[in-house]
Amino acid sequence: MLESAQFGRTGHSSTRVVFGGAALGEVSQDTADQVLEVLREYGVNHLDTAASYGDSELRIAPWLVGHRDDYFLATKTGERSGSGARAQLELSLTRLGVDHVDLIQLHNLVEEDEWEEAHSPQGAVAALSQARDEGLCRFIGVTGHGLRIPAMHLRSLERFDFDSVLFPYNFTLRADDAYRATTDELIAVCAERRVAVQTIKSIARGRRPADATGGRRSGYEPLEDRPARLVPRVVERLHAAPPHPRGGRASGTGPPGG
Repeated sequence: MLESAQFGRTGHSSTRVVFGGAALGEVSQDTADQVLEVLREYGVNHLDTAASYGDSELRIAPWLVGHRDDYFLATKTGERSGSGARAQLELSLTRLGVDHVDLIQLHNLVEEDEWEEAHSPQGAVAALSQARDEGLCRFIGVTGHGLRIPAMHLRSLERFDFDSVLFPYNFTLRADDAYRATTDELIAVCAERRVAVQTIKSIARGRRPADATGGRRSGYEPLEDRPARLVPRVVERLHAAPPHPRGGRASGTGPPGG
């Protein structure tokens, strides 16, 4: 079984490996069942999906029947308006077959105009706060990709008391002085405020070249293709790796994504 750690101030002890649901976006239910059976074998108890991940929510839904309390369930919205975010959250609940999610996250909140809209009085943050008051979600987080996102997360935390953040973190990025300094500042703020830290791209080779082919949505190259039969190998690598700082965790069981 995998090691667990407190997921910020949520009260949930999440496994160090959070399953990235983008892996299920374009697969059959049979393939999804194989992957999810491996997760159950290793005790992964935190599922992270998104409305934009193809059929991912639909593939996860059958596994929640009779087992909803076994998982910390997170999804995401890419909508910035309040009405759009509320509608997308409600659609995710329908697709997942649940009456609430544990965590709803603003997906890749990095562009200035989108950030301003999301934090406006009629924006997504206010709408999701209302949804939390109504019991449709328990916690609210923010995610992002690229070199700008740690700084944007710091801005977001100044504006709203998010419960979690998610950003890229790996050896190559840590070699960039500016990125390392910003992520260290973000991690310190999160530790002080007990905001959960999630890391992605931890085993990516690097940014995908502009002429790369294929249907992957991630902006990073995977180390290898990882069908269900390779999940145990990834788990073994994560067991051997040193822990992330201050309770961070990596979504390493699917293609890089977030």
